[in-house]
Amino acid sequence: MQRKMILTASLAALLGAATLAQAADDRLATERLDEVLAQAGDFGFQTFDEIEVKRADRVEVEGWLDDEWQAEVSFDLASGESLKEERKKRDGGAWGLSEAEVRDAMALAVAEGLVEFEELQVDRDGRVDIEGVDAEGRELEVKSRDGEVLEVEHD
Repeated sequence: MQRKMILTASLAALLGAATLAQAADDRLATERLDEVLAQAGDFGFQTFDEIEVKRADRVEVEGWLDDEWQAEVSFDLASGESLKEERKKRDGGAWGLSEAEVRDAMALAVAEGLVEFEELQVDRDGRVDIEGVDAEGRELEVKSRDGEVLEVEHD
């Protein structure tokens, strides 16, 4: 009986560790934002609407290449390759954040405790929503606009 309880507890611990390891695959340390922005800049992105971590070293970036062309590109951070690319010609002009504004928004989130990010989204009004985790592994969402924190949510 005691052996069965030990095996059950061990299995539960292993499954919990596997779940945590899997969850960490869809996040990047905030310091790696520089890599993402460098690859996106080399590709030609001028402004950013969304940056989403898909799995370890794979990131999807959406934004504008100029005032007419919007793009969605998946990058492999390890190899530096663009894996998937979609471009759309749009009317109405580019919107989103510049590289410097993305860095500033991330700095605000880091100041609130963010250590790994999953996604950064910007709406047309300039509201930035960054999701990730803090140092304790708790989910954290930081919303900001124009360099000011609007809301911080811990789960």
